[in-house]
Amino acid sequence: MTKTIEQSVRLAATPEELFDTYLDSKLHSAVTGGQAKMSRKVDGKFTAWGGQLSGRNLVIVPKKMIVQAWRANHWKASDPDSILILRFSHTPGGGRRGGQIDLAHVGVPAYDHKGVTQGWPKYYWEPWKKYLAGKSKR
Repeated sequence: MTKTIEQSVRLAATPEELFDTYLDSKLHSAVTGGQAKMSRKVDGKFTAWGGQLSGRNLVIVPKKMIVQAWRANHWKASDPDSILILRFSHTPGGGRRGGQIDLAHVGVPAYDHKGVTQGWPKYYWEPWKKYLAGKSKR
């Protein structure tokens, strides 16, 4: 089994806003720039980046945590889904608008481990920071 991908990012939004943004199809798409169809229900299916990513929700703790079975469309059919855990919390010392996302991503195939590890900041964290910076200027 490959090493667990662990990342944390601090963003200029409340944990509740970050949670809601991730699970909202329109907001998820606006943040990333890729089409997403998200579900807010346990066992609900999702796709992101126009179907390049897909899976289903395993656990949802409202405003606090999302656990998903997650896979990329180029993975081998014989590869099991990976497990993505996102925890949403207040940033210590971040004030009212400081939120943090802690990510643990388990079971990513070895041949895509580097790509997924680099993909989270490239396709999610950096675009999310830019989206929030643009939103604050409005």
